[in-house]
Amino acid sequence: MNKKTLSLVQGALIAAMYAALFYAQNFIFPGTTSFAVQFRVAELLCILALWTPSAIWGLTLGVVLSNLANIAQLPMDTVFGSVATLLAAICIWKLRNVRIKNLPILSLLMPAIFNGILIGLEIEIFFVEGGFHFTDFLLQGALVAAGEIGVVLVCGTPLAVLFEKKHIVEKLKLV
Repeated sequence: MNKKTLSLVQGALIAAMYAALFYAQNFIFPGTTSFAVQFRVAELLCILALWTPSAIWGLTLGVVLSNLANIAQLPMDTVFGSVATLLAAICIWKLRNVRIKNLPILSLLMPAIFNGILIGLEIEIFFVEGGFHFTDFLLQGALVAAGEIGVVLVCGTPLAVLFEKKHIVEKLKLV
């Protein structure tokens, strides 16, 4: 299989897995994917950006497809969430070799940083009455970042280590 085909297949599978995990979680535990402190299990797939640039567009498309579920209540989330994911995935890929005690901690902080800032801004600008308040923005951003830290950093780091230790990355042809 040539590299372009492999990249296309990887990205499409990542997008499909993200959307499937999102919709399954939303079905089983309604609202947990869109509460103030989100705990989207699908965000675990962000670790794939450590090993393949196909994850950048795959994750972004997965977020677009997922956020369509809430487009009536949160129309701007499709834009802000997708941009946050795109920027985070690019940074994960770029920082993939920066390790702290052989752990990709800095890389896996990127979803918390970008989602905290962009989704925090979205909430403060579009959903809070009374104008923009910096302290409220910080609170909104911190709540979003907390969910991302819980999923991507706390759960994703051991999963990434396991993938590397058991050579799952090579077996999936992600590298």
